[in-house]
Amino acid sequence: MPTHIAILGAGIFVRTQYIPRLREIGDCVIIKAIWSRSEESAKAAVELARDFSPEVECKWGDSGIDDIIQDTSIQGVAIVLAGEAQVDMSLKMLKAGKHVIQEKPASGSTDEAEKALLGYKALCNSIAQQPIWAVAENYRFEPAFVESRKLMNDIGDMMHIQVIVEGSMNSSNPYFSSSWRRNFTGGFILDMGVHFIAGLRMIAGCEISTVSAIAHYVDKTLPPPDNLCSLFQLENGCAGVFVMAVSSASPKILWRIDGSKGTLQIERGNESSRHGYVVLFNKADGHSQRTFYPFSGVNEELKCFIHDIAQASSKEGATCEAEPRSSYIEGARDVAVLEAMLKSSEKQGAQVHVKKF
Repeated sequence: MPTHIAILGAGIFVRTQYIPRLREIGDCVIIKAIWSRSEESAKAAVELARDFSPEVECKWGDSGIDDIIQDTSIQGVAIVLAGEAQVDMSLKMLKAGKHVIQEKPASGSTDEAEKALLGYKALCNSIAQQPIWAVAENYRFEPAFVESRKLMNDIGDMMHIQVIVEGSMNSSNPYFSSSWRRNFTGGFILDMGVHFIAGLRMIAGCEISTVSAIAHYVDKTLPPPDNLCSLFQLENGCAGVFVMAVSSASPKILWRIDGSKGTLQIERGNESSRHGYVVLFNKADGHSQRTFYPFSGVNEELKCFIHDIAQASSKEGATCEAEPRSSYIEGARDVAVLEAMLKSSEKQGAQVHVKKF
């Protein structure tokens, strides 16, 4: 039977990503309701989903949230709200017995993440079946990173890592005017940065233990800080650099890992009008490999969430958890790295240990 879900939020990402991606798997999912703070925005989003979920209902305000909580046919909820509101709303839906996929970042701080995890653990200990709590960061589901992790086995001992993020967050970007990101601790650095840290941690296959960073504020049209340069060390001793500019005149995003037997590089690009990642793999023996992977991380993580709900429904009373790549703890670990970098900058680049989850 198709999984019944609700979407909380009716903003840009819901309209341009969630609804189109859910349409692609419309044979196994039905959107029962879309909620927004305002009736107008909720109705606009509902009309976009009506072709594959004809019975979708428009919900708004406090009464709309109560309706979704009380609707026992709704098995899962996608929470796509302002960053500072997501954890509280996730916990509210989890307490109502709904499975949750929450948009990134997992939290605004590691303190908030720790409290959230304690609340989630207490909840799971008090009810018969544990609801799934997933965080949607999508990079861990991108085929480019999945395949690159396999290639890491062939580069030998890691010597160093470079992550270069030169973003394009300017007035032409639809998210540029987002009010919550401008009042959110860490601003675009935290909101955007979790993606790139997720990619780094996945490829490296090893946690980041310490960081030393300097943040800078250049573009006054953006919230501070808008630039970050960091040296980091993995638990295996390998060091690397993470450099991020929220807005650049010449955008470029890449991860590069040099090893004793080869080099692996993942770079954002496009081919044949498709956006995605170019993966370059060069071995010391001269072997070279180039592969292009179109973006599909949002598709894959939503399919995984729907599958996890179906599995949980078929194993009533059993403990079911989110697929490890989308677990709340993974999202919290990404936040922890960026928080440590920002704290290091406040201490003029002093070394800071990354909080462990």
